[in-house]
This record gives sequence, C-alpha cells and structure tokens, in this order.
Amino acid sequence: MSREFAFFATAPTGIEPLLATELAELGAAEPRPARGGVRFQGPLELAYRACLWSRTASRVLLPLGEFPVAEAEALYAGIRDFPWEEHLAPDGTLAVEFSGACPGIDHGHYGSQRVKDAIVDRFRARCGRRPSVDRQRPDLRIHVLLRDGQAVASLDLSGDSLHRRGYREATVAAPLKETLAAALLLKAGWPAIAAAGGPLLDPLCGSGTLAIEAAWIASDQAPGLLHAHWGFSGWLGHIPALWSRLLAEAVERRETGHARIPPILASDRDPKAVRAALVNAGRAGVADRIRIECRELAAVGPPPGSPGLLIANPPYGERLGGQDEWGTLYAQLGDLLKTRFAGWRAAVFTGNLELGKRMGLRAEHSHVFHNGPLECRLLRFRVEPAFFVDRDAADRRARAFALERAAEAGAEGFINRLRKNLRHLGRWAEREGVSCYRLYDADLPEYAVAVDRYEQWLHVQEYAPPSSVEPARARERLDHVLAVLPAVLELPPDHLFLKVRQRQRGANQYRKQADQGRFHEIHEGPARLLVNFTDYLDTGLFLDHRVTRRLLGEMAAGRRFLNLFGYTGTATVYAALGGATGTTTVDLSATYLDWARRNLELNGIRGPRHELIQADCRQWLNRTRDHYDLIFLDPPTFSNSKRLEDTFDIQRDHVELLRRTLRLLAPGGVLIFSTNRRKFRLDRDALADLRIEDWSRRTLPPDFARNPGIHQCWRITQV
Repeated sequence: MSREFAFFATAPTGIEPLLATELAELGAAEPRPARGGVRFQGPLELAYRACLWSRTASRVLLPLGEFPVAEAEALYAGIRDFPWEEHLAPDGTLAVEFSGACPGIDHGHYGSQRVKDAIVDRFRARCGRRPSVDRQRPDLRIHVLLRDGQAVASLDLSGDSLHRRGYREATVAAPLKETLAAALLLKAGWPAIAAAGGPLLDPLCGSGTLAIEAAWIASDQAPGLLHAHWGFSGWLGHIPALWSRLLAEAVERRETGHARIPPILASDRDPKAVRAALVNAGRAGVADRIRIECRELAAVGPPPGSPGLLIANPPYGERLGGQDEWGTLYAQLGDLLKTRFAGWRAAVFTGNLELGKRMGLRAEHSHVFHNGPLECRLLRFRVEPAFFVDRDAADRRARAFALERAAEAGAEGFINRLRKNLRHLGRWAEREGVSCYRLYDADLPEYAVAVDRYEQWLHVQEYAPPSSVEPARARERLDHVLAVLPAVLELPPDHLFLKVRQRQRGANQYRKQADQGRFHEIHEGPARLLVNFTDYLDTGLFLDHRVTRRLLGEMAAGRRFLNLFGYTGTATVYAALGGATGTTTVDLSATYLDWARRNLELNGIRGPRHELIQADCRQWLNRTRDHYDLIFLDPPTFSNSKRLEDTFDIQRDHVELLRRTLRLLAPGGVLIFSTNRRKFRLDRDALADLRIEDWSRRTLPPDFARNPGIHQCWRITQV
C-alpha cells in the first residue's frame, strides 16, 4: 500500500466548505474544515491532485510535525530537531514563511530568520554544507505557523499561491482573485447550469476572471495546468513519474472538454478592461469560447436559447474608493435582470448590502465570503416576479424611518430648517431654471455643514467643529445630517458626498483628497459642466460665481476673453458660448487645464481660437504682449506652491497683480476682479486712476444671500 500522509489545504474564510467538497471529489476520505482551511489524508497522489485540480485552495501543505513553543529558543530547537536532510539536498535552496508570535518573536521576519537559522545549522552539523536562500523559486518552501503556544512546520507543496493560474497578464483596478472567482461560480451553481448547456453572462467583467474560470469549469480544465512553479519540484520526496501521469491525464481531459463550453459572454463599459479580458482569455486558451465586448450595462441582453446564469462583481466603494454612483449602478443592474432575464439565475458579489438592496430583488440565498480583509456577500437570485421588490415603496419606508430616528435623537430642528430652505430655495431654483445651488450653510450653529445640491447629487462639507464641542457630539450631529439629507430630499444615500472643510493654507487649498477620477455632468444655464465630488476640496464649480459667469457670458459677444487663474475653465465656457471671438485660459495646474479642456469640448468648443496655457499667471503677465477686451481675474487668496518663485497673498499683492493685468486690457475693455477672501479690502487709494464699480451685491446669488461675505467682485475699467 502507498504511504498515507496528513495534508492541510489553506483557503480564505467562507471557502472552506467548498474546498472540503472538492477534496472529497478528488478522493479524500473525510476532509475536515478547520480554521483557515481543510485537513485531509491520503497518498501523495491525492496532494498532487489537490494542487492540480483544486479551484478554491490557496496552498497545499504537508505538515511535518508540531511542537510546543514558549519562546524564541524553543522555536529554534524544535525546528532544528526535524530531519530536513530527508527533504532537501544540502546544496538546494529554501524559503521560509512564518506567521505568529511568542515571547521573543514579535514579527514574522524575525520568526522566519530563526527558522532558517535552525535549518541551515542542522545541515552544517550533519552534512558540512548548507542550503542557500531563494525567496522567488526555492527547491523547498517551508511554512511555519505559531499559534496558541504550538508551532506547526509544513512543506508548501504548491509553491506559489494557487490563485496564480498563469493566465493573468493584464489587469484592472481591484481584480478578483481566481480562487475566489471559482468559489463564487461553484456556489452559484454554475457547474450544473454549464452541464445542461446553459449560458453565462458577466456584464461587468473587468479583466475577465469570472468568465475565464467559468470556461475552465465547464471544459474540465485543471486550474493548475498553467501554474508556473510547484513547491514539490525540488523536494526529495517528489515522484516525477506520478506527477507526469497526472499532467497527461489533465491535458487529455482539457482537450476533450474544450468543445463542451456553453455560450459565455463578458462585457464591460471600459475599453481597457475589455482589452485586459481579451489578453487573459487568450493566455487561458479560451478566447475562442468567450465573447468579450465593450458594452454599456444598459445595452446588455441575454443570448438566444435557454436561461442561464448572470454573475457580476460590481464595485461597492471599498477597494475602488467610494460609492458615488454605485447605487445607481446596482439599481440599473436590478432593472436589467427584471426586464430582460426572466427565468435566469443571478449572483452578485458585493461588500455593501445596502447597495445590494438597491437592485429591487429579494435574494434567495446569501453567502459570506472574504475578499481580502473585507467581509462580502454572494447574493443569489431567482429572476422571477415572486422575488421582485417595490424599490420605491421600500425607499419611502426607509426615508420615513430615518427621519423618525433622527428626530427622536434631537435633529428635529435641523429637519425643519432643511425643509424650510427646500421650500423657499426650491421654488426659486425651479422658477429660475437653477439645478445646482447651496441649500444650507450652517444655518443652525450646532449643525455646522454646507450642503450644495448638484441636480441629483449632494455635496456636504462639514466645517471643523471648535474645540469646545466634544468630538463624540459633533460626530453624532454629523450622523444626523447624513441620515436626514437623503430622506428629506428623497435621494439615494449613495448620492451624498461628504468632506471636512478646514482653514486651508497654500497648496492645501488644491491638494487632492482622493484619486477616483469620477466626473459627473451637470447643467447650468446654457453650459454643460463636469464636477468631481471626491478628489478635491472643491468640486470644480464655484456656485457663488453663478451670476458672475452669466454676466461674463452676456458681455463676451465679439470680444477677446482672458481667464486668469482659470481653474476648470467654467467662466471660459460661458464666454465662448456668449460669442467671444477667442478665449485664453491660463493656470499653473495641468490637471485643471485638462478639466477646462474637457468642459470646453463638452460644449462643442474647440480649435485654435480657444487657447489653454499652463503657466504661473504672474510670470505669464510679464511675458505676453497680447491684449484682451474682457478679462476675468479670480486669483487664490494665498499660495506658496513650490512651482512659484515666491508666495502670493491676495491682500498684499492685489495692486501689483491688477496693474500687470490692466496692461493687457484693450481700449474700452473691462476687467472683472473677484476674490473669496472674507476680510479683503480693495486698496482704492492705490488704484485711484481707475473706474471701479463694486459688483459684490450684484453678483451674489439668492442662495448665498445669508452669507454675503462669500465673495467680493468689482468691474474695473481704465478712465
């Protein structure tokens, strides 16, 4: 009889039962799920089959022994007692992976160092030679786990993690591990659907992992066939002939099963993701069996024939950095299922159950899996009317409950003020055709936030509370705000974006807050503009300049327009739409100039008459010899950017800046000068030779009337 071994296959939390089933199908008599994996017994052939055929295991370990460890020296002694020369040649290579802690060992690097020292010291004593360390592709990878005072030393037969199938050449943000993707497919019932010839569709495919794993499951492809390096290759106990036989068997099964792959469709709106999926499918050998397309979610439909499985891993705001439009995406996915995929099965993997509820479908089953450190759920649906949920009614109940809870917690005053502002400003906004406006600005001192409405989105800025307010109390009030706003305005909670606004200095005014790169199109007057709610302190559109932009558009007809410190070019858009013969926008930031270019192109404004210049505005004013009929000057209040020659302070430097700018003003031209510095005082004595009109009140929109110091504005012309 062949020798029996005890093995341990590791797996993330939630996958252990699936792995136990796999091992039983491979021949393990009684696989036993345990913490972090599954224990099983059998001959070496069983471990080889687990390495080659398990779709869900991370690693396959061969435990060599277990011993008590009270401190670092006990670890060294216990490891040195193992007969390592039976497993590794003296001139071979090794690598050690260590996890755990005990007195004297408080981090993994030191633990692995002590294990390595014990092994090489034994080799020196027994053989007069010692193996060397190779962390990339060692002959023997040794795994030591120290837990609850016991150390377990094992050989890692798999080598690299088994999720590295060998086909992922191209990737996208937050890719799904291959082992997790396979686990989701197994749990969703894909093997039975595939065996019956049912199709699979992934409408948010990313780099194609779910589709490729589905093809491999359907074709009986061993997931380890492309695995680059095996941990048993340099092990002295390895039986090459046995492994070669198993490989030949796997190749034969793949060739037989390839033709059995049912229709598999994968799509994504991102061309980069589609290109990555195509590359990976090619490397996996299934490019001819998967149809991969660039397609918007709304354009996705089922293939002809019998129902199948729709499976998706939509974003849920953790690894991808936020939830801005995810609620809308989930609602769209739910509507797509209900209207086009009747009779299908569906499975959606998400780390946010609240987003899952936006689908308007009641899950038949919910399974917990971990995606890295995140606890996630696989929601399984039967797409049948009995499982459809009235999302609007559910939303109304949720809003009423949120308001009731907030009022009971003391937020009734904020609720009433918000409703009052909404009635007053809402009627004004509807009458004037304004879709983006300030709804609330610390009207109640205890609720110190500014709330701006951008069509169906809310941008909330929390003013840093004074030291006299306890942090816990400030947090509680902010929680009230975040609960009340979506309920009163009847907007999805994921359409709300929160920032903390503090006094900013220098470059901090424009420093990135995040890096999502997600833009939303809004409408203001005749203009279409892009805003960003997550990446910067401001959104790219100053709402208090709404009237100023309109006036610039009205004055621009037949004039050459200059926008200094142009930011995202919104004023330039208005001037161009107003009939300016040419526009020039100057800003030091390449990011903002690209944003300005996108705003211009969104409105059909392009060509050499509309110039974008990246430069320090003060230096550029000294160089240029051009003249303009209409100039908009809205500089920062303060700047100490490293790219500038010196610091800039609007109060200290405004006279010099105005003089430099006025040199470019054509005869009969107009300069509109604006600043948001609240305590700014225009030095009229130093500018006595100019005609200056105070336009501060004229340019103040009604939604900022409660806070008239938000900006100051002047119309300046030569006498």
